[in-house]
Amino acid sequence: MRLVAFEELQSTNDEAKRLIESGERGPLWIVADRQTAGRGRLGRPWISGEGNLHASLILSGEFGPSLAPQLGFVAGVATLAALRVAAGNLGGLALKWPNDLLLERAKLGGILLEGVSGPSGFSAVVGIGLNCVSAPSGLPYPARALSEIGPAALTAEKILTPLSDVFVVSLDEWAEGAGFANIRARWLEDAAGLGETIRLGLAQGEELLGRFEGLDAGGRLILGTEAGERVLDAGDVFLAHGEVEVLGQSGRVS
Repeated sequence: MRLVAFEELQSTNDEAKRLIESGERGPLWIVADRQTAGRGRLGRPWISGEGNLHASLILSGEFGPSLAPQLGFVAGVATLAALRVAAGNLGGLALKWPNDLLLERAKLGGILLEGVSGPSGFSAVVGIGLNCVSAPSGLPYPARALSEIGPAALTAEKILTPLSDVFVVSLDEWAEGAGFANIRARWLEDAAGLGETIRLGLAQGEELLGRFEGLDAGGRLILGTEAGERVLDAGDVFLAHGEVEVLGQSGRVS
């Protein structure tokens, strides 16, 4: 995969979208040391501390908008695998639906997936952000940085190469949707809250309480409630975290 690197961007996802609109098809990584307008899912602001990983990957192929959301699961599986390779099987890592990366149940990073129609057709932008050096404070949920784990702490530079290598393998396994069942199974192996009671925040302030039963064939969350099973394709997950409930504001540096 090719790579372009910047000292500063407003947003690596926005730069990826600009390149797609000018004809870029990828695969191409866009990385930045700093972001001035990082954002997460639903346009939420993302604090982009210098030294953290701010990266976006442009991908194109035969897949279209209907299959592109599966790339969020591909990215989650690949990122955890890369962290374990780089850190020597780092423990305490997990994936939180739909697109958060956790370290010991605290937010380590996230994924933002966006689709763009350019002059050469449809492309996907897979944004990945990781708290390498620092984690934001004052949030409604705990956050951690890799620097807190001690001598084995990883820098953004040390993570990017294994991440790119593992991503190639995971994309081959996904096979533009034909292998999603395998990706889904691997994602569930690291799923945070699986089998536990969770709270799910939906649009317009609605909340559901139930047991996280798993993912359906398309990656939607299956929630067992007193009123019966619900299958949901979007929402914010609240996980039990000691005596504190954690709002999973899914998002990443984009």
